This record gives sequence, structure tokens and C-alpha cells, in this order.
Amino acid sequence: VQLQASGGGLVQAGGSLRLSCVVSGRTFSDLVLGWFCQAPGKEREFVASINGNGNRQSYAESMKGRFTISRDNTKNTVYLQMSSLKPEATAVYYCAADPGDFGLEYTTAGKYGYWGQGTLVTVSS
Repeated sequence: VQLQASGGGLVQAGGSLRLSCVVSGRTFSDLVLGWFCQAPGKEREFVASINGNGNRQSYAESMKGRFTISRDNTKNTVYLQMSSLKPEATAVYYCAADPGDFGLEYTTAGKYGYWGQGTLVTVSS
């Protein structure tokens, strides 16, 4: 399974950004998909996850209401819409995939078998 993330960049605090991740190599709708972020000097942190048909999502508490994960199974793409961005959101954002059953364990990085290369998001104050 290959994942290619894109959409990162520089944005001012309070602004919005949409990340995309194209997935190939496996039946897309079989995959649980997630987004994680890693700031310099910190551990990789869960952001959001979504099940195979897109009707169940999970979010980190600090992202609820501001970030939205979605997927388009016709385009093999998962998205992360980020709004009201804060400088502390500055990090490399990674998409991840795993062919399992959606559940709380998918808030943990170790549960995912496949990872993209990451895309850098910088939020200026």
C-alpha cells in the first residue's frame, strides 16, 4: 500500500488548509484511514481516523470542531480539512492506513500498517 500526502504549506493563525492523501495498492474501501501529526521534538500524535465507508470518524479532543476527516472512495483519497488553525498545529502531518475494523485502537499510531511520507504544515502567529 502506498500513500502520498499533499496540501501542506504556510498559513496564518486562524486560517484553513486541506490536506489530501491518495492511496494505492489495496482496495480503498477496505482501509481504515488516519491522520497523525508530529511537531519538532515531540511524539507522533493522533488527529483523526475514518472507517471504510466514511460514516464513522474519531477525533482527538483538541481537534474536534475544527478539523474534519473525510474520504472519497471513488478517488482513493482521504482528506483532512483544518480550520481555525493555531500556531501549535505546526507539524508534519502523516496519513496512515490499515485493513482492519474501525475502532478506538485506531487512535494509536502503532495500529496502522502503512504510512505516507508526511506533509509540513506551518501556522504563523
